Amino acid sequence: MKIEQIYTGCLAQGAYYIVSNGEAAIIDPLRETQPYIERLKKDNVTLKYIFETHFHADFVSGHLDLSKKTNAPIVYGPTAKPEFEAIIAEDNETFQVGSITIKVLHTPGHTMESSSFLLMDENGKETALFSGDTLFLGDVGRPDLAQKAANMTQEELAGLLYESLYSKILPLNDDITVYPAHGAGSACGKNMQKETVDSLGNQKKTNYALNQKDKQSFIKAVTDGLLPPPAYFGMNVAMNKKGYDSFDEVLSKGLQALSPDEFEELAEHSGALILDVRNNEDFAKGFVPQSINIGLNGDFAPWVGALVVDVKQPILLITNENEEEETVTRLSRVGFDNVLGFLKESFNAWKESGKEIDSVNRISAQQFEQEIKEKDAKIIDVRKESEYNAEHVDEAFNKPLAYINKWINLIDPTEHFYLHCAGGYRSMMAASILQARGYRNFSEIEGGFSAISQTDIPVSDFVCQSKILK
Repeated sequence: MKIEQIYTGCLAQGAYYIVSNGEAAIIDPLRETQPYIERLKKDNVTLKYIFETHFHADFVSGHLDLSKKTNAPIVYGPTAKPEFEAIIAEDNETFQVGSITIKVLHTPGHTMESSSFLLMDENGKETALFSGDTLFLGDVGRPDLAQKAANMTQEELAGLLYESLYSKILPLNDDITVYPAHGAGSACGKNMQKETVDSLGNQKKTNYALNQKDKQSFIKAVTDGLLPPPAYFGMNVAMNKKGYDSFDEVLSKGLQALSPDEFEELAEHSGALILDVRNNEDFAKGFVPQSINIGLNGDFAPWVGALVVDVKQPILLITNENEEEETVTRLSRVGFDNVLGFLKESFNAWKESGKEIDSVNRISAQQFEQEIKEKDAKIIDVRKESEYNAEHVDEAFNKPLAYINKWINLIDPTEHFYLHCAGGYRSMMAASILQARGYRNFSEIEGGFSAISQTDIPVSDFVCQSKILK
């Protein structure tokens, strides 16, 4: 038997590839299926089942494409109602994969159909738990995402989650290995550990949600401090439940190379968003007017989901050369399938064509220090609230990037302000959005708070973020 965790850092998501005696199972596959097909071929095994822990909200699963290419059936837990052919398992139903057995444990609470999969080895020993979004390392699944569909409050869903965890999972043996669907950085939980695999026994000791004195204290603990879910989550659930275009078709359409003239004409007539995924340093020096910068070398896909929101939005890409396929792939993972093409030979082609370019007024932390000595300064910190509370520039306002669409209209366009994040990745996103909407009276600070903290600019006393979150 072999269990392989296929972890994708950008999404903080874990898919699982399990092989036993010539047969395989895959749990919560990513959108692009070719790597799985190649792995199956290399191992000379047949894919028997595709298990889905629930209708995912934060990414689009590859279950449909993978099933079409392999003829392996898709398996959901009880109460799931997909709009395509699938096996809807009963609670405690078992599935044989080679010499091992996988048992379905219906564990509602995160969503109503949420299920965990308990693996028993060839000797019948309970060995591994694929816990989906029911149990994370250090946390449990947020119980507020399925309220509308379930006609329940988040407190009622949290109560269901309590019953699932305390009656189905906590009685299992301590030596069972827990393989969750997500790790730190995912918006599906609030307090996840950085590790991606752990023993159930250690989680029983260290996970706050598994150490509550009663059901009411559990409900309070897991619902406290929940931030609003990203707006694209509901659209991803719909795609996972109803179906979607083949990834191969999405990739083929997105990889249309466009000359500067073709790119410009398509941008004007399609209403497409121009998405520039180069790093923030290159973007600051020059970009196509009205472009939005979300760097590929970061939490790219979740930020696209949070800031662009509408998965049907037409998109035109500006990437570094040879990064076009990776960009289209990562967009498709969160449901952004309407990529119309990319600028051939990247921004250099646009620049050499003589077309208009724009840039951001980026200054160093040292220049920032000099300027604010000489005048009253308005400073906007776009980091998360927890980062700001831990340590920030004195007198700075906290306006998290995730909520820019709510606070942008409160900005006075006639009043100059300074803009920063932790290192420049998020503040350049904010700067590009601001400029695309006509706000230009600001300076963005290179290196963000990391660079600012090396100057003599007054900052608040440091408070450990882990203490803030508790």
